[in-house]
Amino acid sequence: MDTAADTFAVTHLITRYAELVDTGDFAGVGALLAEAVFIGSGPPVEGAEAVERMLRESVILYEDGTPRTHHVTTNIAVDVDDAAGTASARSYVTVFQELPELPLQPVAAGRYRDRFARRDGEWRFVERRVRIHLVGDVSRHLRG
Repeated sequence: MDTAADTFAVTHLITRYAELVDTGDFAGVGALLAEAVFIGSGPPVEGAEAVERMLRESVILYEDGTPRTHHVTTNIAVDVDDAAGTASARSYVTVFQELPELPLQPVAAGRYRDRFARRDGEWRFVERRVRIHLVGDVSRHLRG
């Protein structure tokens, strides 16, 4: 197998997650994590419908259909085990938000710990762990 191509494919999944969340495509996030367990601040969530529902219930969307956020994912480190057809990754995330009454600012920062499996020749999420370490004003981003 081509480890560089595997690393690129896994990195693409990580960055695709950010793009889908920022565009308000929660069904797309659900599809991306359809075979995964999502572990965040609440109980673990598993499957496309459950992930989509969790996002719809917790993230505030605005008139343009987005949460008005920009997830920046950095320090991505991917470890591929070709023999097992698995990979793991760790990365940092900083969430920025801007609204007419809220200047552009970071509202949260933390880390992702992800696991992946290659199935039918394609990489897929099997677990996403989100741990937010720094929290700013999320009152316009998250419900409750």
